[in-house]
Amino acid sequence: MNSNSRTPDVNRASGAAVGFLAASLIFIVLVAIVKFSATVPAIDADRGAAISSALFEIRSNEVVSLENPGWIDRDRGIVRLPIDRALQLAAQEWKHPAQARANLIARAQKAAAPAPKAAPKANPFE
Repeated sequence: MNSNSRTPDVNRASGAAVGFLAASLIFIVLVAIVKFSATVPAIDADRGAAISSALFEIRSNEVVSLENPGWIDRDRGIVRLPIDRALQLAAQEWKHPAQARANLIARAQKAAAPAPKAAPKANPFE
């Protein structure tokens, strides 16, 4: 006991240890509750077939996109080309590097230009 007061000296380190253990125990209990209460649905045959068909559709669309030319943005003149054709065009164009560089810069600036803003819709309250 302290001579100036009637309360005993408190060991602060043991109090901190008890508080830490209590907080850890509460955390462990909450983690266990969440782990055992959350159920993940099993992948049954129907769900597996749906995933498989969606993946097949995505991959077939990728193949069509890679093998066929098409427009990406008509207004800006951006097209999608098959890789082989794009390589042929690049090799042909870069036979004259200065002209190809100037053409590339012009096309990059055109592609990076901001899209024109759409006309604002009429306010129905006016």
